[in-house]
Amino acid sequence: MTNISVRLPEKLLHNVDKLAQELHLPRAEYVRKALEVMNSEVSKQRRRTRLMEVSHRVRKESMKINREFAEIEHAPAV
Repeated sequence: MTNISVRLPEKLLHNVDKLAQELHLPRAEYVRKALEVMNSEVSKQRRRTRLMEVSHRVRKESMKINREFAEIEHAPAV
């Protein structure tokens, strides 16, 4: 495991210590879990953004295809 050094505002560190103690966790474990949660949330948001982008592209293509079918349906029979 790798060590890191982080500077935190005293109020934030106080809150970390208070919550870690309430949860019966060492400070380092609490911070690790907090980082894991943040990483998970960022990954979920990125996935959500990619899905929305793809959805918009698919929607545009679908509307184009629907217009083409509509033109065929209203075209005179050959």
